[in-house]
Amino acid sequence: MPDKKATKTGTAETLLVELLTEELPPKALKILSDWFGKNLKMYLKDLGLLIGEPEAKCFATPRRLAVQIQGVLGKGNDSYHVANGPSVNAPKVHIEGFARKCGVSIDKLLQIDAPKGKIFACEVKKEGARLDDVLAAKVQDALKALPTPKLMRWGDSNAQFARPAHGLVMMHGSRVVPGEVLGVSSANRTLGHRFLSSTAIALKHANDYESALGDKGKVIADFAKRRSEVSKQLEKAASSAKLVINDTLLDEITAIVEAPAAYTGEFSSEFLAIPEECLILSMQQHQKYVPLRDKTTGKLMPRFLFVSNVEAKDPREIIRGNERVLRARLADAKFFYDHDRKTRLETRVPRLANVVYHNKLGSQLDRVERIKKLAGTIANELKSDAKSAERAAWLSKADLLTDMVGEFPELQGTMGRYYALQDGELQEIADAIGDQYKRDELTPGNLTSSCLYLADRIELMTGLFGIGERPTGEKDPYGLRRAALGIINVFELLGAAKGLREQAVTDIKDLLEFSSGLFPKNPLAADTVAAVHSFVLDRYWNQLATVYDKNIVEAVLSQKPPLVEIVSRVEAVKAFRGLPEAESLAAATKRARNILRKEKFSNVQRANPELLVEEAEKDLARAIVDIRSKVDAHFDRRKFVDCLNTLASMKTQVDTFFEKVLVNAEDPKIRENRLALLSELDYLFNRVADISKLAA
Repeated sequence: MPDKKATKTGTAETLLVELLTEELPPKALKILSDWFGKNLKMYLKDLGLLIGEPEAKCFATPRRLAVQIQGVLGKGNDSYHVANGPSVNAPKVHIEGFARKCGVSIDKLLQIDAPKGKIFACEVKKEGARLDDVLAAKVQDALKALPTPKLMRWGDSNAQFARPAHGLVMMHGSRVVPGEVLGVSSANRTLGHRFLSSTAIALKHANDYESALGDKGKVIADFAKRRSEVSKQLEKAASSAKLVINDTLLDEITAIVEAPAAYTGEFSSEFLAIPEECLILSMQQHQKYVPLRDKTTGKLMPRFLFVSNVEAKDPREIIRGNERVLRARLADAKFFYDHDRKTRLETRVPRLANVVYHNKLGSQLDRVERIKKLAGTIANELKSDAKSAERAAWLSKADLLTDMVGEFPELQGTMGRYYALQDGELQEIADAIGDQYKRDELTPGNLTSSCLYLADRIELMTGLFGIGERPTGEKDPYGLRRAALGIINVFELLGAAKGLREQAVTDIKDLLEFSSGLFPKNPLAADTVAAVHSFVLDRYWNQLATVYDKNIVEAVLSQKPPLVEIVSRVEAVKAFRGLPEAESLAAATKRARNILRKEKFSNVQRANPELLVEEAEKDLARAIVDIRSKVDAHFDRRKFVDCLNTLASMKTQVDTFFEKVLVNAEDPKIRENRLALLSELDYLFNRVADISKLAA
């Protein structure tokens, strides 16, 4: 008898679940919709109520979440399994107890073979889940599992959700599935557009949902289709202008309308005197408007687009209303901008003493003073203008005290750049202030930007790691992972820039040491420098391993080389690995390293020529002497490819040595000398990278 079997019951139909609510948070709407559909489908699959792997089609509008799943059973398959009981020779009382548990008499029990002899068993039936019994609870579970930003209660109910619930549809084909979710009972009626549809819409079948909402409710329920319609209308309204919009803004606009209609508004050209970043942020973030650029000049135009939730016969009043709202916003921005420019940035800096940076690390002024010293040190190493770097660092946080940044925190650095230019600061200093918060490339060719950017992030990581504010798991409230990647990116730029490899002689670890010395004596942990250094290298490993073979990355990063050299070393090892000599030499260096480790021979020593006995070891010693100076010269000039190519020429001597020479000779002096020879070989072959990591 098989251990398990099942019988098919129930009819497969389309399942529709819709929750009607008050307006949902627009930034989270798409995520909530996708997770709701994914969770409900997973729960139904676990209960055996799905046929195959049907698609969960999700719908989302400002006041509804819905999912439509094909192939859902009204009742899951019954399952059977054989429950094992006591031995056939067990006391009768035990056998009777087992029969009672199975709900049968003793004569109905089965006898089956087991490893220790025959035993009693019975066939147990497990009823398949019934959709009517479980759906409401599973919908409730799916809603609880959503990444909801905030929960709220309403009325006298204990129900909690992102917004109050007002309606529930749960239909299996043409049948309403009974149940209650968030205090609302299920029905087959939904609501259409708030203004364009006045009566409830009765659904005859779960498959009718999208078409009924579109035809009778004037609602585009599918988020992707509505997004496409919004995009199409914006492009049409923009005419010959260029839209200033990103995917995030487009998603937010889609999330606040059910029947989109795009219109064009205007504002006074006097506001174009304000930095365009302020105008764009005012329009996009506060009002969800779309700014426009002239396609020819690239300049911002005194026009904007907005998407209404209703198409009006005469839109003039809607347009005037939105123009009035924007005019007030831009007037505030102009006031802040004009007022800020009355005070020079340098006069704001001392007031940073009143702004707390961190209760264990002092004020923002304390931080600025540390960044200034660090930026000057970096500038000296790069043979850049230390005074410019220090000046940029000194002014870098002054815009935190401006009205504009107080209103728009996203403009930190950006406004500092504008105000620095207004104050007559050098262009490179102003650009460095503007670059400090960037995630992408800095102003090309501006070393002052690199100095400030590095100083800011090195100081940040040193201080916060030092007081125990280190990233754990997914938590990284201070953005230290992003800071590490920023440091890596700048060192890559320095490494790629012509002539800067020789200039950037200071490695990140040296800068971390210098930075840690700038803090008060008590707060920083003893392992701060080592911890930050390892953290940065780990981030680099993860980044490079997506592009290069992991063994190559490990070969380079295990040596903890200067950040500025890592990419060129990785490229050199990649090229070396393609040589015919590579596999044999990697295996040989791994063997040499294992021997040295086993013999606890850790110091690099020169072999004594007088103690060389075998011809093979003499040949290897001569080869090492011949190429040592060449390898050193290539390495000093950061010509890592040439360095490894030179080493590849030793393949014959290395192979012959391991084939014919016994390293562990009986004579201790000869054995010691051969270990010294291997230590020289190991040193040469691991200057660029640990070549032994390439061995299979």
